[in-house]
Amino acid sequence: MSRVEALRRPARLAPGARVAVVAPSGPIPEERLQAGLDVLRGWDLDPVVGRHVLDRHGEFRYLAGDDADRAADLQSAWCDPAVDAVICARGGYGVQRMVDLLDWEAMRAAGPKVFVGFSDITALHEAFAVRLGLVTLHGPMAAGIDFVKSARAQDHLKATLLAPDTVRTVRSDGTALVPGRARGVTLGGCLSLLAADLGTPHARPSARGGLLCLEDVGEETYRLDRYLTQLLRAGWLDGVSGLLLGSWAECEPYDGVRALLADRLGGLGVPVAEQFGFGHCADALTVPFGVAAELDADAGTLTLDEPALS
Repeated sequence: MSRVEALRRPARLAPGARVAVVAPSGPIPEERLQAGLDVLRGWDLDPVVGRHVLDRHGEFRYLAGDDADRAADLQSAWCDPAVDAVICARGGYGVQRMVDLLDWEAMRAAGPKVFVGFSDITALHEAFAVRLGLVTLHGPMAAGIDFVKSARAQDHLKATLLAPDTVRTVRSDGTALVPGRARGVTLGGCLSLLAADLGTPHARPSARGGLLCLEDVGEETYRLDRYLTQLLRAGWLDGVSGLLLGSWAECEPYDGVRALLADRLGGLGVPVAEQFGFGHCADALTVPFGVAAELDADAGTLTLDEPALS
């Protein structure tokens, strides 16, 4: 079975770089979008927004406009030679409805760019890895409330985008659920989306050889159990090198979640770092996907072999 391989790194951003903000999933509050754009301008970047970024679907109010329009915004931004990076405005739900509408040949021809998002955007992280072979950034989104109100989240994303050499080591305040060190290539995202992505054309067949990052939000423990058990039964976790567990915001009290994580993941026999500080949490860290790295679960560190961006 194939192993997770290191991917091609896009170029880091420079002052004045044009950054497109798109909404592939849920609807965006305009005031939060404007606040996020102001943050990006404060970094001396040039943010532009997709044509449909503030749309609302006529029937399904949890979607930011029609599937075709959301896909068109992402593809247009990616294929625009003047755009250096694409940052999602927020998650929610909707990527799985639009990901098959993207012209991956055209996007591959457009060349490597920086891509940022998390939560529902997990399905796009997988697709960008499988279809484009590109490193992506699991990080805060432009209209996310935790981004616009968190100096740490802003500073860590800014450093990753503009000065990635300064964040070669991602440090958490967490501890080891299972102690030890492991090497591999980073991947992952939102647990429920990874489970939902199994068997689709844009998902990797296995996390073998990977340092798998997992987090989720608003899920009861039995649902987390279901997702983890699905990944285990499908063999997707066979051969994984190590795991980093992020936030479990709005789930049941962490003691119960922790017991489940230990029950489902402890038998893999690999290091597991918990409460690593990425995902649906205040002050979220940015973690690159597709980069070879070393996990030290005891120290709570992820050390990248090379900067996230070239």
